[in-house]
Amino acid sequence: MRRSLKQHSPRSILQDYFGYTTFREHQEAIIHHLLSGRDAFALMPTGSGKSLCYQIPAMLRPGVGIVISPLIALMQDQVDALRQMGIRADFLNSSLSPESAHAVIQRVIAEETDLLYVAPERLMTTGFQCLLNQIRVAMFAIDEAHCVSQWGHDFRPEYLQITATADDIVRKEIVGRLALRTPGQFISSFDQPNICYRVQLRQNGKQQFIHFLQSEHHRDSGIVYCRTRKKVDATAAWLAENGYPAIPYHAGMDSASRRRHQRRFLQEEGVIVVATIAFGMGIDKPDVRFVAHLDMPKNMEMYYQETGRAGRDGQPADAWMTYSLAGCG
Repeated sequence: MRRSLKQHSPRSILQDYFGYTTFREHQEAIIHHLLSGRDAFALMPTGSGKSLCYQIPAMLRPGVGIVISPLIALMQDQVDALRQMGIRADFLNSSLSPESAHAVIQRVIAEETDLLYVAPERLMTTGFQCLLNQIRVAMFAIDEAHCVSQWGHDFRPEYLQITATADDIVRKEIVGRLALRTPGQFISSFDQPNICYRVQLRQNGKQQFIHFLQSEHHRDSGIVYCRTRKKVDATAAWLAENGYPAIPYHAGMDSASRRRHQRRFLQEEGVIVVATIAFGMGIDKPDVRFVAHLDMPKNMEMYYQETGRAGRDGQPADAWMTYSLAGCG
């Protein structure tokens, strides 16, 4: 049986389960908009609390909230974090054994879970479509919907199978492809005043970076972005040789190693992860004190996404980058 949360308000859920006393910008308005049964398009910066905007309505509305996310590698961490707060959450993806997947499905049918995280590939299967016909759906949340446009249309083809319309402008494209019905649009300020942005002309990139670490972030957690896997591996090894707990992360590593490094970064203090853009989306680590780019990012949108992973706790953080007039690399 589904536990009754009807006596709760969004604010009481916020305090009792998530431990916050006040909402951030737009959160409460989005939640009430969704509770009324209307669609919403929310464009909010990294670390602004987007997840709460669909998690709380899913807990309050009858049925199961379906969260569609491309972040298979992070689903278990996200669900584990929710469970630790007393929130009934599950995930379905290819990492589960058939027995574990069956147990999740039975909990969903029995309305013993409030949030179910699924990959877009799973959503489009015949079996999952049949499951949807057996249950009450509280709401659908399309997480990281910018993947439809920013990451290119080959990143997750199934995102494009959710609906079939298109538009050239990113916001209109997302709204159109997801077939939102005259959605309320909530656009937050993307100013992050706690992040100090610095760009330096590259003269001796390694020495400049090691000076930055030694003088300002000797024992801090951080993310270092490089363009190639080879440079990621070399940079992580070089940092380790210089006494920093640095670990690589990129798509060329096996899944077990990526998951092990990801968990170490999330759970230990002072760890530096050196990565390609394959790392970072969906990472919820509040005390990242710096994000460094040793290569120029692909575009400003990606640069903002990546640097926004610093200082999610609101404390001072740095976004540091070097560039070369001779080009990137």
